[in-house]
Amino acid sequence: MQIKYRFGFLLTLLMLAAMPITASAQQLREAFRKVSPAVVIVRTKRIDMSTVSEQTFTVVDGLGSGVLISNDGKILTAAHVVQTADVAGVEFPDGQEIIAHVLGSDVRSDVALLQLDQMPKGVAPAKLGDSDKIEVGDQIFVIGAPYGISQTLSAGHLSGRHQLNKSDVGTPSIEFLQTDAAVNTGNSGGPMFDIDGNVIGIVSSIMSHSGGSEGLAFATAANTAKQLLLERKPFWSGIDGLLVTGDLAKALNLPQPAGILVERIGEGSIGSRLGINSGTLKVTIQGADILFGGDVILSVNDIEITPPKVTDGLGFNWSTSDESYERIYNRIAGLKPGDLVAVKVFRGGKVVTLTTTVER
Repeated sequence: MQIKYRFGFLLTLLMLAAMPITASAQQLREAFRKVSPAVVIVRTKRIDMSTVSEQTFTVVDGLGSGVLISNDGKILTAAHVVQTADVAGVEFPDGQEIIAHVLGSDVRSDVALLQLDQMPKGVAPAKLGDSDKIEVGDQIFVIGAPYGISQTLSAGHLSGRHQLNKSDVGTPSIEFLQTDAAVNTGNSGGPMFDIDGNVIGIVSSIMSHSGGSEGLAFATAANTAKQLLLERKPFWSGIDGLLVTGDLAKALNLPQPAGILVERIGEGSIGSRLGINSGTLKVTIQGADILFGGDVILSVNDIEITPPKVTDGLGFNWSTSDESYERIYNRIAGLKPGDLVAVKVFRGGKVVTLTTTVER
């Protein structure tokens, strides 16, 4: 009789222990089915210097992920996926392929906004959630296309929060969410969801020694994306550049302490309309390939590029100091169609002023 009682008691405990796991798994399955049709593969192409010869060019294919967030065809993805793209398009899980154009990007927070040429048929957008409400320890999941394998689900927890500009008053908050969910090449730009299926982040990067997932990934918080790209007018510079200061600035004979060495420019962006020259000479410095020979940006609408006062501790590379970047971003975002954009560049040992107007 005692043996039967103990067996029944243990069986009850096992059933109770299994119930939360089963419920959680079912909730995850239902959330995935609801939101996965809105998750896309982002494919890009750009013209780049050939790795075989410096005198020739080659077409470079780019791959990332993204998520449909509105009924008028807006897609959130990572800035580094589309920043210098000459052509971009998205592929939905049902096979629909649609051309997309970059509306805006913010390289510091690594988030970008795309506009589809047309809305996909039968696809409901995912809902942007309030990333301030999720807490460390909460369950999350990521959907994306690691190595091009679409509709890949990885689950984990929110394992940390990192706000990069806590002391800046009057500037949008830039926050990255840390997770232990598996993230690999191709996941960039994909959505991070809470367990209810709300988008609470856009996958940005991983920290890895092997190049693969090691349980340390970061996503731009959804509230950061809202503030930078949806609540104020976005713009796309299309410029991939390197902040040069100190000895390198002196070696390039810059007339000021800092500037942006332009390496690449996306076709159709403000940078390409200005006629800014991209790099033409590939040089390897400490294992990193850098394109020299392009223009060095000195100022934008009379706002001078300044050296950074502080650097972040997460390994993110910012294109310029936070202070000058924010002032430039706000200045350009505040312009109306027809207003002038004037950029001073250092080209061939001379300061040259390039201009264009803001398009509708």
